[in-house]
Amino acid sequence: MNKNSVRNSAKTAVGGVIAALSVVLMFLTAIIPSMTYALPAAAGILITIVVIEINKKWAFGVYAAVSFLSILLVADKEAAVMYIMFFGYYPILKAVIEGHCSKAVSIALKLLVFNVSMVLAFLISTYVFMIPFEEMEKYGPIAAFGLLAAGNVVFVIFDFALSNLITLYNMRWRKIFKRIFKF
Repeated sequence: MNKNSVRNSAKTAVGGVIAALSVVLMFLTAIIPSMTYALPAAAGILITIVVIEINKKWAFGVYAAVSFLSILLVADKEAAVMYIMFFGYYPILKAVIEGHCSKAVSIALKLLVFNVSMVLAFLISTYVFMIPFEEMEKYGPIAAFGLLAAGNVVFVIFDFALSNLITLYNMRWRKIFKRIFKF
């Protein structure tokens, strides 16, 4: 067996394991409804491993597989939409943006992507999947803007935490991961 086929087998194994773990996390949103946003975020964070260990192309393939399975199988459609519209592809996009842009431009682009993604996710959840937004009925359109503003604060914390998790992975867990998957 040549080295290239072993490498492709390892890539496939990593992609499959990450996809399976991500789908399990997405399924858990039906069991733990209060985690509608946290579990898709955790599933998205797993994509980071594929970005680091293989490449962005394979990571996008894993994202597409998890997105497809989530929209078909996951009971919590809001969680599936959040994964598809932001959390699933964000680690891939983060690698691209941070690799090609200055820090100020990087922050601006990431905030722009977050805000556009959240507005689109809200519209898809509300008008395609008919998920009611009770706060809108109580407080009017100002509730959406307040939640988006709060979401921006949470996003900045999420991005900072993801950067630190990537650093931790590279410093501590990567050697163990490579030993398990024979990279």
